[in-house]
Amino acid sequence: MAKDTKRFGVSLPKGLLKKFDKKIQNEGYNNRSEAIRDLIRDSFLEDKIADDQEVAGTLTIIFDHDSGELSHQLESIQHEYYQKIISKLHIHLDQTHCLEVIVLKGKSKKVKAIAKKIITLRGVKHGKLTFSYSGHK
Repeated sequence: MAKDTKRFGVSLPKGLLKKFDKKIQNEGYNNRSEAIRDLIRDSFLEDKIADDQEVAGTLTIIFDHDSGELSHQLESIQHEYYQKIISKLHIHLDQTHCLEVIVLKGKSKKVKAIAKKIITLRGVKHGKLTFSYSGHK
């Protein structure tokens, strides 16, 4: 073990540990420590990105396309922020549900605000913003 590495214990219910072990095995981790380190790093990524930092990321949403004016609202937002929204992928999951992956690029604060505006629209069932790139300050 490296000199600057610290061990600690984690207590988990058996069922949760079993699911975690299966997940990390399927993802190719050699051990729990590697998986936990990645989870911790990932949880801090958004906090590390300053509001004025250039970022690129994806916003993934699932929505009901029959939900009122939602489709029109999504298009309006995408046109309003055309300089920040650089691409989108639209997939029909079933008769009523759609998945969109929206690629955004710009200052972190603005990208987060656009994502929040979309995620909070009535009819959006799930949304998650993921930063894939963080440019230099």
